[in-house]
Amino acid sequence: MSDFIREVDEEYRRDRVVNFLTKHQLLLIGVAVAIIAGAGGYRFYVDHKVSVAEATNVRYVAALQLLRDGKSAEAQAAFDEIQHDAPAGYAQLAWIKAVEALALRDPIAAAKGFDAIAGDGSLDQGFRDTARWRGALIRADREPPEVFEKIYAPYAVDGFTYHASLRELLALSALKRGDNEAAGRWLDQIIIDPKAPSALRGRAEGFLGLVAGGAVETAPAKAQAPVAPANGATPAAPASDAPVKNETPTAPSAAAVKNEAPAAPAAAAPAK
Repeated sequence: MSDFIREVDEEYRRDRVVNFLTKHQLLLIGVAVAIIAGAGGYRFYVDHKVSVAEATNVRYVAALQLLRDGKSAEAQAAFDEIQHDAPAGYAQLAWIKAVEALALRDPIAAAKGFDAIAGDGSLDQGFRDTARWRGALIRADREPPEVFEKIYAPYAVDGFTYHASLRELLALSALKRGDNEAAGRWLDQIIIDPKAPSALRGRAEGFLGLVAGGAVETAPAKAQAPVAPANGATPAAPASDAPVKNETPTAPSAAAVKNEAPAAPAAAAPAK
């Protein structure tokens, strides 16, 4: 008897399933087609993104080679093109590279370009800090010390990625205008900063001793039009008119600071 009842139940369930499929077959077919189409569309989207990223990478590498070859105008044009039609990651990298290419021909215009990147709130903070730091390196030996300090002193705080190296540039700027006390304050901040690179702290300690002892004598540099070197590197600071006692080493230029500045934060790989 129990077997008969079980068979009846199974037959009843089969009938219900058949009736449901028959009644809603069009809807079920539509859902199946939508799932298949969605999976195919997503796969096409992913493949398209990969294809675009690969093509952009080829263009980006070619632009980098132009920059390495010293063809700054061609490199800048190539990076500008990438910036306007490439995925977001490549566009950001191309933007800063285009400004680097411009710096080989027009450092002051490049400094303004770095300012524009630093002021773009849509970019990652580390990326913006890198741009501001590079602008500071360009201006360190070109702007009058008072102007340089007014622009960059507000950024010499712990929240800025390159705050320790920027404090060194500000100390050098203070020395250029003969303010040993202000230079000493900036050097002090480097020495007590646990995040500052050890080489930077050691250099600051050495110069702080010289500044405190009055061994470093500085005077405002003679006003002269800066001449940008052919390779676009930041030129050394103008020589001081004041004599240096007992062959005391002079403060390093911004170019020397650049060589020992902390590395820029690694840019995130562009999304493919």
